[in-house]
Order: sequence, then C-alpha cells, then structure tokens
Amino acid sequence: MKRTSKLWLAVTLTAVAAIALWAFSGGKKKPEIRFEKANVAPVNIMNSITATGTIEPVTSVTVGTQVSGIVSKLYVDYNSVVKKGQVIAELDKTNLLSQLSTAKASLASAESALKYQSANYKRYKTLYEKGLVSADEYESMQLAYVQAREQVAVTREEVQRAQTNLGYATITSPIDGVILSKSVEEGQTVAASFSTPELFVIAQDLTNMQVVADVDEADIGGVREGARVTFTVDAYPDDVFEGSVMQVRQEATTTNNVVTYEVVIAAPNADLKLKPGLTAGVNIYTAELKGVLAVPAKALRFVPAEETVGKLKIVDCNAKNKVWTIEGNSLVAHKVSIGMTDGVNIQITGGLAAGTTVVTGVSVAEDMPEADDMPEKGESSPFAPGPPGKRNKK
Repeated sequence: MKRTSKLWLAVTLTAVAAIALWAFSGGKKKPEIRFEKANVAPVNIMNSITATGTIEPVTSVTVGTQVSGIVSKLYVDYNSVVKKGQVIAELDKTNLLSQLSTAKASLASAESALKYQSANYKRYKTLYEKGLVSADEYESMQLAYVQAREQVAVTREEVQRAQTNLGYATITSPIDGVILSKSVEEGQTVAASFSTPELFVIAQDLTNMQVVADVDEADIGGVREGARVTFTVDAYPDDVFEGSVMQVRQEATTTNNVVTYEVVIAAPNADLKLKPGLTAGVNIYTAELKGVLAVPAKALRFVPAEETVGKLKIVDCNAKNKVWTIEGNSLVAHKVSIGMTDGVNIQITGGLAAGTTVVTGVSVAEDMPEADDMPEKGESSPFAPGPPGKRNKK
C-alpha cells in the first residue's frame, strides 16, 4: 500500500511540474512587432467640395399670350418637338377680328374726312390769296385740315394695333426645342389684363443641360470656372456624370441664416438620361494633381517609441516634416518637403526618391496558443485536465 501511494504521489508531482513548465515557458509566445509600410509612389491627389443642385435646361423659354381670349386650338402636348415659328396654339379670334373691322371703318371715315377738309383747305387758301375771305376763316379751315390729317394717323395706328393683337392670337414657338410643360387646355379662358398668362415652357436643347448647385460660403472661395465636376442623381445611382464649372454667380442667397452661392455646371446629356428637375449630388474639384510622388498621410504622423520598435535603434533628425525608414538594425528619420494632401495621401516634393519604403505604423501582436494545439498523445498524467471540449475516453 505504501509503495502504491508513493507511486501516485510521484505521478501527481510530475503532472503539476509539467503544467507549470508549459504555463511559464511554452504557453505564451513572445510579443511580435509588426511594421506597416508603404512605398513612395505616383498617385493622383484631389481636393473637392460637395454641394446639392438641380438639373435644368441651359435655355428654357416661357411662352405666354399678350391678349385675352379662349384657347380654341392646341397643336402640341408634353414632350412635343417644335421648331422656331411653328404654330403651337390659337385663341378665339372673333372679338379681335371685330376690333380690326371697327378700326378699319374708323380709318376709312377719317380718310374721307381728310379728303373733304383737304379740298376745303385748298379752296379757302385760293380765296384767301385773292382777298375774298378773312384770315380768321382761312386759319379755321387750315386747323380743320390739320386735325383731319392727325385723325387719320391715329386711326391708322388703331388698325395696326388691332392687326397686331389678331396676330397675338396665333401662338408660335420662339425657339427650336421640346415642350416641357403645358398650362392650358382647349376651351380655357386666359386673361392678359394684369400679367402675361403662361401657356408653355419650351427647353431649347436637352442634350446640353446644366446643374445649378448651392455652394456654402465656406467653400465658395475654392471654386473656379473650368473646374472639373462629377455628380450623381438618384435616378441612376450607379452612374457618375462629368461636367465643369461654367459660372460662379455673385449673388448670395440666405436661407435659415445659411449663406450660399449658385454655381452653374455644364452637364453634357447626349444619352438624355438627365431630366429637368432631378436633384444632383455634386463634387467640385478645387485642386487636382496627377502622377505626383506621395506617401500615406499617416507616415508623417508616425512617431516611434523605444517600447514599440523592439531592438531597432532610433535615429532621429531635427525636422518638422519627416518619415521613417528601416535601415539594417536602425529606424532612421528623413526630412521631407511636402505639398498638397487629400487627407489620405500627401505629396512629397523633396527628400525621398520614388520607390523608397517608409514606415506608416507599428503594432504589437501577442498570440496565445490554441487549446487544440496542446499535445494529446504521449505521456500524460491521468490527473491533468484535458483540452476544453474534449472528454477523456475510457
């Protein structure tokens, strides 16, 4: 019995020693230092501002009428393609024709009166020259003749006005284009007493559109005519449209204490995807550099510490802008000159050659062994715990 007890005691002590040895030596790996790196390479650096705008035709004309009346005929509808001078609507001409007839009758009467007064004036002039009538009678007849002549001029203008108004009853397109909106129907009465009634809106060319974007006052200083623009619309979420800044308007608009300026962006629309009224999310590129040497911006923010660089020797330099490279057993700082940044990359204008590998960050990894990696075969104590999730088989 004593011999058996001593045997079990020896086995137990051996198991405890093995567990302690695994825990304090082989169970935990040494920390591994990992450096994140990047190469000095050519990239495109761009800065942009965002805004929201509305798709509009470059040229659109509101067509109205200068005379009142009933719409007797419409010749176009929404999306109709029209040519300049094409008849698109007519108003009822009954009253206008009556006004023209009245004006012509008045003109005929005035011309007859003028003819009569002209004959009297000539007769009285002859009599006055012969001393057969008084100067007062002659002057009275002369005044009647002049008034008759002026009356003819007035009535002739009334005829011209009536003819013009009659012409206004026929509505024609002022430009080549497409009907965007129609505000009247046949039989509807339009009144032009106080303002010109709107009948149609015609867009001149839908293959060349524009985006009118509202740019915040904090961003407007960087916007220049000719700047590249990209924009998207909800109707085609997978498409990115290209354009350019055509005009920066000087007039400010204040809404809820927010000051914005309108920026007009040219938007080619050859495939007619862009429709008037669509809302556009706009990116205006205020600065662009293509193919310049750059590194990730975080490379200039990297600051090494003895605790995180392992056995590497830190060789620093007295510079505001610097990056670090690994050279043998040393971490060496290099003074660099920098240019534009987009927040992700920063331009390197001097101090480093293309292809140089720089450090952008460091991390320390401590990997613990998995329970399944523990040995299951070979000598083991029956008192030692097995791997989690597994049961000892009898």
